[in-house]
Amino acid sequence: MNRQMNRKRPFFLNLLAIRLPIGGVVSILHRVSGAALSLLIPILLYLLWRSLRSPADYTAVAGFFSGGLGWLIGLGLLWALLHHFLAGLRHLGLDFGLGEGRDRARQTAWFSLALAIALTGLIGLSTLSGGGA
Repeated sequence: MNRQMNRKRPFFLNLLAIRLPIGGVVSILHRVSGAALSLLIPILLYLLWRSLRSPADYTAVAGFFSGGLGWLIGLGLLWALLHHFLAGLRHLGLDFGLGEGRDRARQTAWFSLALAIALTGLIGLSTLSGGGA
């Protein structure tokens, strides 16, 4: 019987065909957002240094992030930071034994994903309406 079961298994692993549970998606996005934030530290430090160098440089950096592509990049960075933080709190809770049940783990995964997206959207809308700095 084991030989029949083994014959039905795929010979290759197509990652695009696998449907991960929401906890797996949140976990992978947690790793991706953490890697992206870590790799972008030098660029962000350079932009901080440049914005503190002179008023003209501050205006240039603020101008880049105030519209167009810079605004989208800023929202992407904000989402990565929020998602990494919220998913990290979720993983810490799982480490302490909180929310280990299947239904509760699924709920916390959806909650952390939705909250990061909602907060990013709210902050993005507030910057569009002129409420941001």
